[in-house]
Amino acid sequence: MNVSFYVLSERKAQEILGFICQLTQTALNKSSQSLLILSQDEAFLSSLDEALWTHDATSFIPHQRLLGRDPHSIEPDTMESDAAKPDTSDIEVAVSAPVMLGSYMPADFSGIVLNTTLQPVSDFIAATSPAKPTRILELIKPDAKSMQEGRHKYKHYKQLGYELTHYTV
Repeated sequence: MNVSFYVLSERKAQEILGFICQLTQTALNKSSQSLLILSQDEAFLSSLDEALWTHDATSFIPHQRLLGRDPHSIEPDTMESDAAKPDTSDIEVAVSAPVMLGSYMPADFSGIVLNTTLQPVSDFIAATSPAKPTRILELIKPDAKSMQEGRHKYKHYKQLGYELTHYTV
């Protein structure tokens, strides 16, 4: 698998929604695969949802939000027993747009993942077992925490044997 790291300049980080829209459009132009944009920040996903509609004055990037929470995650402060939890084993995500925005990876996802979280995508893959992304795009902001997590991700992906590329934008 190929993982591309995009280390953002201060200017690009300030214009991150525009950069993500450009990167998304480029990925769609170069591939027929679907693209999943991962973020665990609901406010950011809402802003990105709006930006994808308005990025280009003459068009928009077709996309959809994945609704709900990750059916495989367990809330740390929840004390429900397994019997009280709803059965989510048969949840399927109907995909009708080439771009999805969400905080989790749907089961059976295969396509490109643009990761804006601090976690490596392999954590999301492990949670949704048959998911098999074909490529990962990692965004690294120019702040200490993001850079540190970026280094961690780089080492992690290298240990998994992934092909790594690096771009400063």
